[in-house]
This record gives sequence, structure tokens and C-alpha cells, in this order.
Amino acid sequence: MLQKYEVVIIGAGAAGLMCAAEAGKRGRNVLVLDHANKAGKKILMSGGGRCNFTNYYVEPDRYLSHNPHFCKSALSRYTQWDFIALVDKHGIPYHEKKDGQLFCDNKASDILNMLLDECEQAGASIQLKTAIEQIEALADNEEGLRYQLLTSSGKVQCQSLVIATGGPSIPTLGATGFGYDIARQFGLKVYPTRAGLVPFMLTDHTKALCEALSGTSVNVSVSCNDKNFNDDLLFTHRGLSGPAILQISSYWQEGDELDIDLLPSFNLAERLREQQHQRPKVSLKNWLAEHFTQKFAELWLEQHHPQWLGYSLAQLSGDDMDAIANRIHQWRVKPSGTEGYRTAEVALGGVDTDEVSSKTLEVKSQPGLYFIGEVLDVTGHLGGFNFQWAWASAVAAAEQV
Repeated sequence: MLQKYEVVIIGAGAAGLMCAAEAGKRGRNVLVLDHANKAGKKILMSGGGRCNFTNYYVEPDRYLSHNPHFCKSALSRYTQWDFIALVDKHGIPYHEKKDGQLFCDNKASDILNMLLDECEQAGASIQLKTAIEQIEALADNEEGLRYQLLTSSGKVQCQSLVIATGGPSIPTLGATGFGYDIARQFGLKVYPTRAGLVPFMLTDHTKALCEALSGTSVNVSVSCNDKNFNDDLLFTHRGLSGPAILQISSYWQEGDELDIDLLPSFNLAERLREQQHQRPKVSLKNWLAEHFTQKFAELWLEQHHPQWLGYSLAQLSGDDMDAIANRIHQWRVKPSGTEGYRTAEVALGGVDTDEVSSKTLEVKSQPGLYFIGEVLDVTGHLGGFNFQWAWASAVAAAEQV
């Protein structure tokens, strides 16, 4: 059976559903296809099930891309305030967690249901459990149909084809690199991809410390490749995680060291000298425990300064205090790698943005073919930025298809 649509969107995730709803509002006849058995799976698990759907402080410098200017056009035309207005229209309660991050009060399903409702009201059809077996460009015809898709449910022809397949992160949810294959089929450049916003694994002596401290969280400042983030670090059985680590992972390259300041809020050497005068009998271990936890203080000293484990502050020399401060303010860690796509929130790299119009998201060399969302070489920081890119890029394409 042959179906004909004005717009076909591959991918029923954040970008695909948003694009379908907006194109449908323009009176376009829209079909969304996805191989999964449920729409918006990544939306449902995002933000710990609460969906960090945007951020109050969206700026282009919160995005990584080989062309840092590419994202500016779409982000300026469909802003966080536009999406917040949509959320308000549907009466979805939300709150700011910190740093402008907006989360649902209830469940992430509120955002997914909102998008599905918008699609339904706009008359956009969603067809799940449908595999795309082949895509081909059609010769000129009277109906203006440019593409034919051979699917597990039959043939589909369309005027505009939108690729909203996302990247390969979290394959257990059905994520694949299929969108990159489509890009290559049409001769587009695709940058190599790697896991971003992902925990680190350690294999050296530091791993034992991380295992012992698993579940412990510390506010840190972490640096790598001239980028710095201040946020929480979480010790895990495999290595390091937490917001600060996820953020820096997008800037880390294999072989790089991380510079971690475990007490960014004050000068530890100065504070130790002050406290030595005021509380000389306090043990170093107990004093450190006031700033971390008892367990952290004990394990840290056992691994890094066992000679001072039983010392009081009075017993420390100036050099001793400097050595302790230097190790805590400049903890150098060399990850063996990341946990990879299995736990990554995003994939870095993807379809070269130079192949696509920043205004319409249409492929310059292939009329009627569009790429939106994560499949493109645009990756946001943690905190709702990737969702905002999904919404903004989707709307930019929806206005043209």
C-alpha cells in the first residue's frame, strides 16, 4: 500500500514530535515514523523522570559544535520563553531546580503527553513499530513528491522528509546512528561521534578510593582543556559522575587529565594555619571531616597522606599544610575512558552543520530534506539546553516543510 504525505518525520522523540505539531498547525499533512514501540522514550527517562525541559539562561555558548554560530538563528527565533508558554498553556506545574534548570513538578510524561496532544490537535499522525528499510529521492513529478520510503508497513512518499532520529546515546531505549547513515547516503559530511555528558571510568589506584566512597557527593571545580565547571561530583563504583563530571566530559579527550579542586570555596592552606592557632588539638582527620564527610577524610588521608593520619593540627608544619592543600585543590585524575553511549545523555559530533541552512534546517544540496535535533553536530550543556535545541530546531524546520 502506498501512502502519500506532505511531510514525513523519522523519529518520534522531542524534536520529531515538536516538528510534527508545528508543521501540522500550518495545515501540513504530517506522518511521524519510529521503529520504537513507544514515542518519546528519552523524554520519559530524562531529568531523573522529571524532564529538565529547558533553561532560563539559554545562550549559544552553552553549545558545542564545529560551527559555534550555527545554533544562534534557531535559538533566537524559538526561545525558552516560547516553550515555557506552551508548558503554561497545558497547565503543567514546574520548578527551577538551580541555575535556571526547569523540571516538571510531577513526571516527565507531562511533557510527552503535551507534545502528543499538540500533534493530535494539529492532525499529525504517529506510526510506531515501523522500520525504515530504504529511502530514495524521486524524480520530478506533478505532486511535488521528492522522497520515497520503503518501510516495514509499506511505501510512503512525501514532499518534505525530516530526520529527527537523535544520536546513539542510550541504545537500550532504541537509539541508533541511523540518521548519520541517511546523511551519508545523500553525500553529507558526518563528524565522528562520541559520548557526551557521560560518567568517567577509572582503572588506576584512584578507582579503589572511588569504590569506597561510592554514593558520596562533593561540590567541586573541575577543569580540562581550558573549560571549567563548578558543581557536584559523585563517586561511583566505576569512577566519577555527577553534574560537574558530566559537563566536563564533553570537553575531555582520551588521554587528558582532569584538574579537580575539591574545596573551591576557600584557600585550604590559609584556613589550616588559622585553625592551627585556634584549635590546635583537633585532629587533621576530624577537621577535614567538617568540610567533607568522616569517611572521605579518613580514606583521603589513607591514600594520599597516611603519615599524617593520626596528626593533630598542632603537629603539622607549614610545608605539610601546603602539601595537603595542594593535593585537595589540585587533585589530578586521568580517566581510563567514559562509560560510553550506554549511559551518555548525548552524542557529540554528527551531521556537519555546514551542510544545512541555519535558518530552515534544510540540506543545501538536497531540497526537501531536513535534519533537526541531536543528529546534527550541536550538543548542549547539561541543564535543559539539549531539549531547547530540539524544540528550536524543530520549529525552524516546521516553518518551512
